[in-house]
Parts: sequence; structure tokens; C-alpha cells
Amino acid sequence: MTGAVPAARAERAPKGEPMRELLVRITPPLVIVVLLLFVWEAAVRITGVAPEILPAPLRVISAGWDARADLWENTLPTLYVTLIGFSVSLVIGWGLAVAIDFSTWLRRGMMPLLVASQTIPIIAIAPLVIIWFGFGLLPKVLVIALVTFFPVTVGLVEGFDSADRESANLVKSMGGDRWKLFCYVRLPSALPAFFTALRISITYAVTGAIFAEYVGAEFGLGIYMGMQKNAFRTDLVLASVMVTAVLSVALFCLTYLLEYVIVPWHVKARRRGK
Repeated sequence: MTGAVPAARAERAPKGEPMRELLVRITPPLVIVVLLLFVWEAAVRITGVAPEILPAPLRVISAGWDARADLWENTLPTLYVTLIGFSVSLVIGWGLAVAIDFSTWLRRGMMPLLVASQTIPIIAIAPLVIIWFGFGLLPKVLVIALVTFFPVTVGLVEGFDSADRESANLVKSMGGDRWKLFCYVRLPSALPAFFTALRISITYAVTGAIFAEYVGAEFGLGIYMGMQKNAFRTDLVLASVMVTAVLSVALFCLTYLLEYVIVPWHVKARRRGK
């Protein structure tokens, strides 16, 4: 027993390992973004295009910094709505996926409807949601949930189906019922697929919040973009887009940290497979 303790300690990942892995992942895209901004800046200066049409990146960054208080004031409502709506989406996605996994009849009935729900154009349904539910928090949350629940649901359903058959047969041979089979075999097998779907959904969540704000909100990045567009402040519109992109990337990166905490065995296995 005493020899197992040092071995277990040796297998523990260094404290800074998640952060190092995150830096390795984000460094290449950051380099590409810097190069694209450099090309953009050079193209604007060479062509002499008007700032009202296409401002240079330095002008966008400068305008965004000058308006940082307004941007921050409008970023917080967008982030708040995004997190609330995405939380509701996770509850709906998990509930539907578990119900589908337990019921073959429900799987046959719900899967076509889930696919059909994604054919609804959000830009068309968002105004109707505002008409039906008013201008409060609820319609924005519903729009975000409608945009994001599908990847979570499908990812979980496919993850449940990927459970190892030998492990399932072992649980059954030991007298395990359907619920124990789900908890000990199917649920752990679905977690890697869930985090893949989570990364897809979280980026859609910010976009869904912007769409919802366009049709009914007092504050938020969507409202701010609309106001600056009407004022022909293209630099501030693009500054808002940059903030939106940074927000989406930050939430995307957060999913990797959550994955490392919740399913560290999968992260280590994926790293060994590279």
C-alpha cells in the first residue's frame, strides 16, 4: 500500500499543466490574428480607404479604449444573459438526452424534431419571441437556449451510445439495473463528447445573446453595435465585435479548464495519443 502512494503522486499532473496546455493551444491562433491585423492595417494605409468605411485596427483599438467604460457597461448585460441562457440550455439538453437514452420510443420521436428545430432561422423567430414574452430577460434566455441546446443534446446522446459494451455487460452480470448502468458506464463515457458539444454551444450562446438584444433590450453589445452603426461609428462597431470575439474565446477556453477538472483521465489520454 505504501508503494502505491508515491506512484499516485507521480501520476499527478504538475499544477501549471492546464495553463501550459492552454497556452500551447492559443499561441498559434494569436500569431495568425496578429498577422491578419498587420495586413489589415497596411492595406488601409496603402489604399487610403475612409475610416467610416473601414477603419484601421489601431484606430479601432484606440476608439475602443476611449469608449471602454461604455463597452464594459454593455458587455456585462450580454455576459449575464449569455450565462443564464446557456445554463438553461444545459438543463434542457441534459434532460432531453437522458430521457432519450432511457426511452427508445422517445428517441424515435424526438430526434427528428430536434433536427427540425435547428432549421428555424433565429433572425425570424427572435422578434416573435419578443412579441410573445415581452422585453424582459425571458425572451433573450429562450433565444439563447434555442440556439445552443441542440449540440449539447446530440453530443450527449451519441456519448451515451459510445459506452463500452464489455463494461456494460459486467455491470449487468453483477446485478446492476438500468440506472446503475447509466451512472457507472454510460454517463462517464458521454462526458468527453459532452465537452466537445459544450465548446460548440458556448460560442453560439454569445451570438444568440447579440441577436436577442438586437430585437429587444436596453443595454448590451447588440444594442451598442446598433447605436454606433446608426451614428456611422464603424470603429466602435468593430471594437464591439472585437469584444464579442474576446468574450467568446474566453468562454471557449474555459471549457478546457472545466474538462481538465471534471474528466482529467480523458485529457491525459488525449494528450498521450498526440
